[in-house]
Amino acid sequence: MALLQHVCSLPLARAVRSRSLTIPSGTVAIPSPLKKVPHGDSHVLLGMSEQELQQLAVDLGQEKYRGKQLHHLLYKRKVKEIQDCSHLPQVFRNDLQEAGWKVGRSPIHRMVTAADGTVKLLIKLEDNRLVETVGIPVEDDKGSVRLTACVSSQVGCPLRCSFCATGKGGFSRNLQRHEIVEQVLAIEEIFKHRVKNIVFMGMGEPMLNLKAVLAAHQCLNKDVQIGQRMMTISTVGVPNTIKKLASYKLQSTLAVSLHAPNQKLRERVVPSAKSYPLSAIMKDCRDYFLETSRRVSFEYTLLAGVNDAVEHAIELAELLHEWGRGYHVNLIPFNPIEGSEYQRPYKKAVLAFAAALESRKITVSVRQTRGLDASAACGQLRNEFQKSPLLAGSDSLQPPLDVPVS
Repeated sequence: MALLQHVCSLPLARAVRSRSLTIPSGTVAIPSPLKKVPHGDSHVLLGMSEQELQQLAVDLGQEKYRGKQLHHLLYKRKVKEIQDCSHLPQVFRNDLQEAGWKVGRSPIHRMVTAADGTVKLLIKLEDNRLVETVGIPVEDDKGSVRLTACVSSQVGCPLRCSFCATGKGGFSRNLQRHEIVEQVLAIEEIFKHRVKNIVFMGMGEPMLNLKAVLAAHQCLNKDVQIGQRMMTISTVGVPNTIKKLASYKLQSTLAVSLHAPNQKLRERVVPSAKSYPLSAIMKDCRDYFLETSRRVSFEYTLLAGVNDAVEHAIELAELLHEWGRGYHVNLIPFNPIEGSEYQRPYKKAVLAFAAALESRKITVSVRQTRGLDASAACGQLRNEFQKSPLLAGSDSLQPPLDVPVS
């Protein structure tokens, strides 16, 4: 859903590149129309490529290299307002504003920090809706930090998985390209550290906003310079979209949220599964691997007493072997949320489930739970603050990074 844009006309002397036509009464300047705004978010700079920004500079009567400078300011310096671009001529900044251009950065409404260093941000969008993003720092044995950004693709989610806090908060709209990209820049600013990994596992179903997700993916790869192999796109399964994603032949990981080894149980925890049978998902995943040569990862949230028995693990292994080899299963112990009917499984049950898969030649990992004291499960923090848009006058809050969460 496009945000309201205010487009103003530039003074003719600066806004248009003119050509002259001689007629008997004299010389009349006939303006050439400005080129159409590049694909994406109309009149938003963030998300545009260096080439597009260079063309914009030329269209506004500037030298081409000014677009390269603007690109650096957006993605390296992370400016938030056009007038903050002090390296650019004042006339160029004024022309951009008069033409209705804006950077496309949003303020941080709330930030919480967990004891393990995980940081969750609530970003207040232009229409006063809130979207979550999470920064997850992991320190290796050598002391270097690998920073992962978990980004959202929608405000809320329409699929309403029974264990997910985002679904309980309802659905508002899709995010635009720049609203996805800015989440990564915000995490980098807070941590003062480069993001190395991106997972599209925040609020929303990426496949229901595939156009903006792919545009953001391209920008994050080409402009923010994060490798495709360092990005993961997650989906609970939307008919026909896995096949469409495969056609782009991305080098990123596809993660399919399975959560159950059979159709009946999956429909219980994932209501949308009724329109996308498990057999159809598995066929699409097999075809995805054949098309891209990229291994598919399966996410499996363990819910105590629901899908965490060894028998479920055995059934899951049989399902995966039926449809191919080389699959990876990522086990996710349930992150407790307020008002949920589900419980977090005991560690003993998690380890037994993993062992049952490994003994049947299935590659498995158990996701380390992060940010429990920061409401880090998708949608938890947003639900504490917003069921409907904030009042227009709501103040943005930016507490310091080192404030602990009780």
